[in-house]
Amino acid sequence: MTERLKAESLPELETRLFLEALHQRYHYDFRSYSRASLTRRIEVAREALNCATISDLQARLLHDPTALHQVIDALTVQVSDLFRDPAYYRRLREEVVPHLKTFPSLKVWIPGCANGEELYSLAILFEEEGLLGRTIFYATEINRRALAKAAQGIYDISRLAGFSANYQAAGGKASLSDYFTAAYGGAAFHRRLRQTTVFSEHDLATDQVFSEVHLVSCRNVLIYFDEALQHRAVGLFADSLVRGGFLGLGAHETLRFSSHGKAFTAFCENERIWRRTATTESRDG
Repeated sequence: MTERLKAESLPELETRLFLEALHQRYHYDFRSYSRASLTRRIEVAREALNCATISDLQARLLHDPTALHQVIDALTVQVSDLFRDPAYYRRLREEVVPHLKTFPSLKVWIPGCANGEELYSLAILFEEEGLLGRTIFYATEINRRALAKAAQGIYDISRLAGFSANYQAAGGKASLSDYFTAAYGGAAFHRRLRQTTVFSEHDLATDQVFSEVHLVSCRNVLIYFDEALQHRAVGLFADSLVRGGFLGLGAHETLRFSSHGKAFTAFCENERIWRRTATTESRDG
């Protein structure tokens, strides 16, 4: 115990205790997130709540439940765009969709859906490919307020030019304006795009699989996890996917170093798309 106390600096100790308090009090588990980026975001939360130290932030969190939403907003990254990394969506359209069309019905899981940009990107793509009506989307997120924004599907109108450019680069077959109504400085995406979507809180650190899924699109989430949590998440994806299902990751994410990667073969590796081809070991193995 003495050696551990000497090895752990005061900020490290405060951070560990803060994360443990968050988990014990509210059941949000950030203990296996990448510590470097998490440390920066804890500082954002500390400053936003005008706390002098992380210990003060912990006390505020424990005694003032209204602070929880600000803390979770700070600890989760909600930065995305419609059709972010257009080459990924073009590959889905050209290479993955032909395989998905062979299934009579489809399930798509979008872990870490943030404010919904990835959901609406996929919904538009699926509508243009004639798949929307037979697809159930599971849009999941640890951040309740982000999930509520995703369910609303309203974005600042200033973002539409970038959205439209990405849509066209991703092989869009119409005009993006066909899919939203603009008013009062916002763009509301049409309800039909989310009418078969299940919005649900889900934590990749603690929760379980969605079964018989044909596509898991989890982009720019694993980069915020440590190795053990990455291992668990990839195991969840493997266990969720049907044989022949597809997994899409972010531009800087890979299965190359995961033992669960053996369950997949590269499909469009440049765009970080893999196909589920084999059984996998236990997630906790």
